[in-house]
Amino acid sequence: MARPRKPLLSRDRIVEAAGALVDAEGLEAVSTRRLAAALGVSGPSLYNHFRTKDEILDAVADAVSARVDLSMFEAGSGRDWREALHAWAHSYRDALAGHPNLVPVLARGPGRRPAGLRLADAVFGAMTAAGWPPAQATRIGALMRYFILGSAVGSFARGFVDDREAYDPADYPHLGRAHLLAERQREVDEGAFETGLTALLDGLSLQYAALRRP
Repeated sequence: MARPRKPLLSRDRIVEAAGALVDAEGLEAVSTRRLAAALGVSGPSLYNHFRTKDEILDAVADAVSARVDLSMFEAGSGRDWREALHAWAHSYRDALAGHPNLVPVLARGPGRRPAGLRLADAVFGAMTAAGWPPAQATRIGALMRYFILGSAVGSFARGFVDDREAYDPADYPHLGRAHLLAERQREVDEGAFETGLTALLDGLSLQYAALRRP
């Protein structure tokens, strides 16, 4: 029997194509028509795998969540709650780094997405196991997610143009070196993330110490 000229349609192929479209053009670019054209199939064939566009976007978001390392929360990892949150935050941000257009979908919460739920479960479980009260463990999970997702929305450094003339000292007396930020994007953005993460964890450590006092 002759082999089909094109690979059979699958959930993975649809998710991959939708993810590429979101990364390139944003969430609004995703439609059954665009996806079908990219995959070389008819539009209705997509509904054999997904019922709605939102289901496709959920699957794309969950594929990104599945790339986040959760091993630091496992028993026997040798890391306390603070070290685990620090390592996890960096893994989560790394997974999101190339997909800022997906942040609005992830910001809606895990819903029924398996990888997203495993992520939430791992964080909450590790915090309660460390002695945080359940209500505060919930808040910590939410706080971390707000911070990490916010950092993935865009680049602070890239928001400035590489043109000294754009920052006239008469108008912006403190932005004399702002034109240098664009070429130092990675250094600035990663430094800002680490600074914020350290400050956040320092604050939580103070709260944790207060909880442990008699």
